[in-house]
Amino acid sequence: MRHRKAGVKLGRNTSHRRAMLRNLVTSIILEDRVQTTVTKAKAARPHVERLITLGKRGDLHARRQALAYLQTREAVSRLFETVAPRYGDRNGGYLRIVRSGFRKGDGGETAFVEMLGVEKILEEKREKRAEARAKRRETIDKAMSEQDEQGPPSDPAEK
Repeated sequence: MRHRKAGVKLGRNTSHRRAMLRNLVTSIILEDRVQTTVTKAKAARPHVERLITLGKRGDLHARRQALAYLQTREAVSRLFETVAPRYGDRNGGYLRIVRSGFRKGDGGETAFVEMLGVEKILEEKREKRAEARAKRRETIDKAMSEQDEQGPPSDPAEK
């Protein structure tokens, strides 16, 4: 019987599970949206929500508690400066888990874990990437057309 045994083991030993969840939570805070399996997403949700609540508290002790869990100082500063103020008037429920199908290799069910209210930010990132991609493509096409105008490179061995 598994009575009163809270938490999911995720098929890992304790240290591996803790490290994996810490990495996943850090990625969610840094990236706003991460794709993972549904069970990992459900396991990471309470950790992210607890950290956002710490960020809303905003005092030194909360910052040190967040730093003890998160992997990088960059993640802690982002949590306290941008993520937590976004949810100032909200009491919990900061994440959304959206199922996204099954993985091709092993058939594992995947999902996106994303913070609420980041749709505009993600759309801006997408547009910037598309503009950069178009600009890069334009320079490559220009270089290729210039190379075609010059003609084939002459081979000194043929003379």
